Amino acid sequence: MPHPSLLCVHAHPDDEALWTGGVLARCSELGGRTAVVTCTWAAGTTRSMELGESLELLGAGDPQLLGYGDRLVDDSAPGRAAFCDAPFDEAVGALVTHIREFRPDTVLTYDPLGIYGHPDHVQAHRVTLAAVGAAAYPQLYPGTGKPWRTKLVYLATMPLSIAQVLWPPVMKQSPGPEGPLPGIPDEAVDTTIDVEPWLDLKWQALCAHRSEIARGGAMTMLAGLPEDTRRQVLRNEWFMRMPLTADADSVDALAFGDDARNSKIN
Repeated sequence: MPHPSLLCVHAHPDDEALWTGGVLARCSELGGRTAVVTCTWAAGTTRSMELGESLELLGAGDPQLLGYGDRLVDDSAPGRAAFCDAPFDEAVGALVTHIREFRPDTVLTYDPLGIYGHPDHVQAHRVTLAAVGAAAYPQLYPGTGKPWRTKLVYLATMPLSIAQVLWPPVMKQSPGPEGPLPGIPDEAVDTTIDVEPWLDLKWQALCAHRSEIARGGAMTMLAGLPEDTRRQVLRNEWFMRMPLTADADSVDALAFGDDARNSKIN
């Protein structure tokens, strides 16, 4: 099997570690190329520098930033629009540039709910799917590199049975507003990765986001959990698989090297 390439598109620094840290570390360790595009926060900010530490641990290269603002933080990207307020076509074109430069076999982002309804996550889903399609057409976004056709898309999600157990205690400890219950029917989750062999590395990458842990949100709650409970929360990563070409199986970055380690793919 050839070494695959995996590009993850996330809304905020720390999402790369929380939702896909295990698969990024796994793919990199097994020889695949990996990278992360983050939609919010500008280069040179504290959180972008923490993102760089996280990506180095996960073997995913340097931060690739669209540089839009996080609506909740005024100084996240001075002078730039908030991600959800930015012109859609502009955001798609910016991501097309990254896709054509990295040329990934597999692109990974959130499910249509943004896993739990966060507006920036939902927008990242929309922008990513549009950019994956547009990147293949030379007529679209000329001047952003040679066209590239991605073979496979994965959508990060959560089985409803897991969400019903994990989400209520998470929201009980979160200071933010209550959102929708995450999750899709269990039978719709067609790929489950047990990232236990990479869990310590995933947690180190999460801990690189020191300012977010200090803020008092979900990351603070995770850091405060007993280690055995935290491992149970973080040890699996769930996805919906969307093959786009007939040869998608040959470059599947999440299935790559499955026989070499104890990952579980359903």
